[in-house]
Amino acid sequence: MRVKYFYDTDTALMEFTDKEISETRELSENIYVDIDQDGNVVSMTIEHAKVNAGLWEFSYQEMPRRDPKIPEQGAVR
Repeated sequence: MRVKYFYDTDTALMEFTDKEISETRELSENIYVDIDQDGNVVSMTIEHAKVNAGLWEFSYQEMPRRDPKIPEQGAVR
């Protein structure tokens, strides 16, 4: 995953894969999602990112792996 911020336009681009984009869907006036031919998300564009995405405070945190001995929520035993 790559996150690019374009200061001049206050635009954030999050790229999840390098697959070819087959469609762009507008989720709202300032948020667009690019989809590949299989319906998977390729990237997301956020216009006015500092306001719409709180980009002024960006962080990344990897969460610890769940204990495989603990059943998933809703799992039947």
